Amino acid sequence: MKTAGYTEVILKELQTVLSAIEDSEADKLAEALLASEKIFVAGGGRSGFMAKSFVMRLMHVGLDPYIVGETVTPNLEAEDIFVVASGSGETQSLVAMTEKAKKIGAVVAAVTINPASSIGKLGDMVVEIPAQAKADGDSGKSIQPMGSLFEQSLLLFFDAIILKIMEKKSLTSQTMYGRHANLE
Repeated sequence: MKTAGYTEVILKELQTVLSAIEDSEADKLAEALLASEKIFVAGGGRSGFMAKSFVMRLMHVGLDPYIVGETVTPNLEAEDIFVVASGSGETQSLVAMTEKAKKIGAVVAAVTINPASSIGKLGDMVVEIPAQAKADGDSGKSIQPMGSLFEQSLLLFFDAIILKIMEKKSLTSQTMYGRHANLE
């Protein structure tokens, strides 16, 4: 297959997955982010890369976000939100973080393929991204390997949340640019 053929299939897969996400859950997440003192985001592997890009945009819209595990990340408190992105919902390090966030009393927002997972069950809110799981490589949901469809969907979903926040705060790309890194 030509490269354009692959990208066409990937775009169709993304459209299918993203159109199946419950908008009410996305709205709840956007509202919870705006209501929180600090925002903590965690994900492993490629999901972690998507989490980092989300944190960057949350900073651009004027919120107070952090990536869990960075040396400059402060302590989580009860008035904060913990957003955890895990396709399987069973990554042990993320399960442990989610349990600790729950014990502290922070709002837990799980973004996962599997709402019935350990992380999904701990979530105060759960956004299901109905993509192919890494272990279901031959499920027929995707031509892509492992968790690629989830990870791509995660990036686009997080960008859609940023657009919701921009709308609620009446922000433009230009106003956000004022918070862009200037030591590059």
